[in-house]
Amino acid sequence: MKLNTISPAEGSKQERRRVGRGIGSGFGKTAGRGHKGQHARSGGYHKVGFEGGQMPLQRRIPKRGFRNAIAPRVAEVQLGLLASAAIAGVVDLEALRLRRLVRGKPAAVKVILGGELTEAITVKGLRVSAGARAVIEQAGGTVEA
Repeated sequence: MKLNTISPAEGSKQERRRVGRGIGSGFGKTAGRGHKGQHARSGGYHKVGFEGGQMPLQRRIPKRGFRNAIAPRVAEVQLGLLASAAIAGVVDLEALRLRRLVRGKPAAVKVILGGELTEAITVKGLRVSAGARAVIEQAGGTVEA
């Protein structure tokens, strides 16, 4: 293959439409805008989503929920993943970051019930749900604030 032999695929490049260039071009006189009306005027058009006075779609459909932009982000980690993240039997924020179970900079990390835990681990500096706390203590581990 040589650079001087390559070309775009057939039909992928269309020439721009040159309007107002005479009757033979097919876009002479009104330049494809038709006769009269809002679309034919220069500068005459409506804002995005305007439906001619009808209630616009984005206002007709029901709205649900709210996400507070300034609320602190709490990352969640399932209990079953803690055993793989433990370093010398201790799980803290740094250990979770090393194993990439927590990314970014969350305000807090909460351990939630999910999966199984068979070995005793110590959870330090993480929030723990009531169900997860019970499973950790049942396995012989401890939860430290």
